[in-house]
Amino acid sequence: MPHYDGPLLTRDIAAALGAARDAGQDGWSGSLDLGRSHAQVKLAPTHWRWREHEFPYPDRLKDRTIHYWDGEHFVPASRYGRALYKLVPTDWGAPTFEIDGIKMLPTAKVSPFEDARAKVALVEPRGRRVLDTCGGLGYFAACCLEAGAARIDSFEKSEDVLWLRTLNPWSPDPDAPQHEGRLQLRHGDVSQQIAQLPAAAYDAILHDPPRFGIAGELYSQAFYDQLARVLRRGGRLFHYTGMPNRLTSGRDVPREVSRRLEKAGFQARLALDGVLAKRR
Repeated sequence: MPHYDGPLLTRDIAAALGAARDAGQDGWSGSLDLGRSHAQVKLAPTHWRWREHEFPYPDRLKDRTIHYWDGEHFVPASRYGRALYKLVPTDWGAPTFEIDGIKMLPTAKVSPFEDARAKVALVEPRGRRVLDTCGGLGYFAACCLEAGAARIDSFEKSEDVLWLRTLNPWSPDPDAPQHEGRLQLRHGDVSQQIAQLPAAAYDAILHDPPRFGIAGELYSQAFYDQLARVLRRGGRLFHYTGMPNRLTSGRDVPREVSRRLEKAGFQARLALDGVLAKRR
């Protein structure tokens, strides 16, 4: 799907545009792509102009919501599939997303993009072939591209998440010329498609599954055995687990994951908010 290249508004940005107009200013300077670049906007009483296109001042926008131009109105970057999928602004520029109100990326203390960069660094992707099992908004893939990975094969099961990626300027576009075809994004369920991947095809794996209660198959021994099969000996895997409260969940998910990975043929240890493992 082609990536959106129009303006993105939050309630704060729309308010800033309106305030500049009301103050009699003929221009406004700021970001219309969630902090990726800086824009110069010309202001008129009834509309504002950016990149040779005119847009109306929007009515009151929703809080905690990113809005895009659909050709007639600024509308929320959200839609219903099997659930409500929504792109959500953060204080860091790079957005997170929610599924039925459940936030899918950490944002409280760090940018979700910087969080992804720290995790990607653990698998040292430069010059390597990387499997990105659960692509999400593509931050792992973007950081692998940034770090010089030779190739990234990324799977994403949800068509709605793939649609959110086309609106998000922080999500890498596989067709962008600067990526030189290194990112291959596949719409598919990795738990089913991994069996079709060749043995020892990858030098590194990034595994960022939904929580156990939603996608238990991505924490199964059978799936970990497949991860070991497609990763070359000595290759690294980072598995995001989060840090669920054992007192409320009754489980120690990171250590359960470590034990299963060890059984599959990895050496595993806890790292950041997940497990770092090396294929034996």
